[in-house]
Amino acid sequence: MPKIPTRGGTVPTMERLDFNRPVVDQIYSALKSAILSREFFPGQAVSENEIGQSFNSSRTPVREALSRLRDDGLIVTLPSRGTYVSKLSEKHIRSAQFIREALEIAAVRKLCQTGISVDSKQEIEHALSGQRVAMQRGDRKLFRVHDDQFHSALAAATGLERLETLLIREKAGLDRLRALAITDEAHMSGLLTEHEAVYGGLTAGDEEGAVEELRKHLRRVLGVLSQVFDAHQEYFE
Repeated sequence: MPKIPTRGGTVPTMERLDFNRPVVDQIYSALKSAILSREFFPGQAVSENEIGQSFNSSRTPVREALSRLRDDGLIVTLPSRGTYVSKLSEKHIRSAQFIREALEIAAVRKLCQTGISVDSKQEIEHALSGQRVAMQRGDRKLFRVHDDQFHSALAAATGLERLETLLIREKAGLDRLRALAITDEAHMSGLLTEHEAVYGGLTAGDEEGAVEELRKHLRRVLGVLSQVFDAHQEYFE
């Protein structure tokens, strides 16, 4: 059974809700972003009441947002003990990476064999362009947003609706490690170069080339696992 984490810092300041958009989605996105950016750090206690007050929201959408984060593996609820930001697990990270690699390689193989639509190309190129801008600004958060868009666009391009959903869920197990690993412009530049190589192979119909570039890219996160563990042992189980 997991140890009871010590209570952490205060709830991050959240943006005001836009009631013209789904409230649950906004709370979920803001909390996930706070976890990835370590405003909510691994092991920190999560208070439903404090979150509701921060958003000026009722409990129902907060509970739904927390349920989604629980499904993502980003928070854990211990009976009679409370809810906490989950700690990182090397076992779960390796499992998520294995599943993600299998799914994304299958997607790229399919796209190389069937071709990719003009609309899908535009989505992928938009994500790449966004990464370039974020890198130039040194904006790691924005870079991660467009990084996610790149991989989501690849999955969406297959036309397989469940694929994108599955990938988002499995990527959640890697997102915090990825956020810790993206530390400087050189690292962002390397990721962008790898994305461009995958897309180049894809548009050229070079299936094996695209797959090899993608495999190398996806395994990069495991290459920094030991470094992140050494630097942030307190974040791991």
